[in-house]
Amino acid sequence: MIFRLTERLLFPDPALAEPDGLLAVGGDLSTERLLLAYQSGIFPWYSDDTPILWYSPHERFVLFPDELNISSSMKRVLNSNRFKVTFDKCFADVIRACAAVDRPGQDGTWITDDMKSAYILLHEQGYAHSVEVWQDDHLVGGMYGVAVGTIFCGESMFSKVSNASKTALISLIKTGKYKLLDCQVHTDHMESMGARMISRKEYMAMLQNG
Repeated sequence: MIFRLTERLLFPDPALAEPDGLLAVGGDLSTERLLLAYQSGIFPWYSDDTPILWYSPHERFVLFPDELNISSSMKRVLNSNRFKVTFDKCFADVIRACAAVDRPGQDGTWITDDMKSAYILLHEQGYAHSVEVWQDDHLVGGMYGVAVGTIFCGESMFSKVSNASKTALISLIKTGKYKLLDCQVHTDHMESMGARMISRKEYMAMLQNG
C-alpha cells in the first residue's frame, strides 16, 4: 500500500512498503521531514515529472568498513598522491556535479533543483556532508550524503577522472567516523568494493543503536 503524506510530520511504518520499496508519496523536503525520514530508514527518490516519492527497501545495500575491498591498482592510486581530498569544503559544487553526471540507462537526473536546495540547507545545518577530490586544484570527483549517528547515508557521487569517486568513498570510510555506509540500492560498482545486502530489520537495529 502506498501512503499519501499530508502536512503532518509523520511517516507510515517502513515495513508496509511495496515490494520495490516505495512507501509514500507527497509531503515536502523540509529539514525536519528529511531528518525524520533518514532516522526511520526512509529516503526520497523521484524526478521532476513525479511527486516526491519516499522509499524504504526491504533489503538494504550497505558497506561495512571492515569489508571494504580496495584493489591493488586502487592502492597504487591512493599511494601516488595524485589526488587531494577535503571534507565539507564545497558541498554545493559537489551536489551540482552529481546532478550533472550522465548516467547510462537513466533519462535525466533524480537530483532535482528542489532536492539540491533541500540538501544544501541540510549541509548548512550540519546534517549533510560532502567529500571533495581535487587534482591540480580542480574538483574532479566527490560524493555527498546524510549522517545519522554513525551511519552515513550515501546519496550520490561523481567522477570526472578515473578513480576519483572511489578515492572519495575510501577516504570517507578511512575517517573512522562511520560504522556503516548505506548505499540504499544495489550497484555493481559498490558491490565490487564490498557492499552487500542486509535485511531491513538488521539495518533498522543498527540505525536505532546509533
